[in-house]
Amino acid sequence: MYSEIASNKRKTVFIMAGFLVFVVVLAWLLGQINGMGTMYFVLIFGLSYAAISYFAGSRWSLAVNNAREIQKNDNPRLWRTVENLAITDGLPMPRVYIMNDPAPNAFATGRDPNHSAVCVTSGLLDMMDDNELQGVLAHELGHVKNYDIRVSMLAFALAAVIAVLADAILRMTWFRNRDNENDSPVLLAAGIVAAIVAPLVATMIQLAISRKREYLADATGALTTRYPEGLVSALEKIAQTGSTLRKQNTATAHFFFANPLRGHSLNNLFSTHPPIEERIARLREMGTHA
Repeated sequence: MYSEIASNKRKTVFIMAGFLVFVVVLAWLLGQINGMGTMYFVLIFGLSYAAISYFAGSRWSLAVNNAREIQKNDNPRLWRTVENLAITDGLPMPRVYIMNDPAPNAFATGRDPNHSAVCVTSGLLDMMDDNELQGVLAHELGHVKNYDIRVSMLAFALAAVIAVLADAILRMTWFRNRDNENDSPVLLAAGIVAAIVAPLVATMIQLAISRKREYLADATGALTTRYPEGLVSALEKIAQTGSTLRKQNTATAHFFFANPLRGHSLNNLFSTHPPIEERIARLREMGTHA
């Protein structure tokens, strides 16, 4: 398990570094096409957006999903499970929320362990036994422990910056003065290609980060409980019943334990979640090597 966790952390660092390099390259290309002033303006706008996402993203994700904060007396079973896992992981007690939805699902949010929250659906509480509930919540607290939500917020903020840069590059390239003698055909062609390809690359990078963090949280959760079968059993139940929420929200889908959105076949290629079957297989393999 330890080797799996270390491997996923290294891969995420490499992917995030590639994300940042891609942003820098696009910004440089925009500066070459339309001047450094435009590049600085777009980057400042992007950084401002990233800052807003970082500090307000947690409250927003809970609000849009109609999550209700609870105290210990409201649901002692859920509260006690979260409390015990937080103690085991050496984490501060996160805020606890419940969503009124029959689909079994959960998510964690917050920029760091001191500003974290976990939320489960009413369907998850109804469907899971104690070991399965513990497995799911250990996974979610694994996200908190590993600072996954911070990584996810930054990744999606960078994706937004890339989208803005790509749109600016396309507009500046397409509508610039064709009579400008300083225009380089190679540079203009590169700008058009970059503007078209950039959004797809950004999507693939952020999906890679999300999937790696899900595997990492599975490994961390299994290590916390010392009982991977609890998480495996929960995943098997979700695979049978589905995890689609009644209220669809693509902006927060990447936070959830299992994919909360409708869609099959080609849509799975662009899912922020790895296939449940693959998660189960990895957990069973980790169990045999623990």
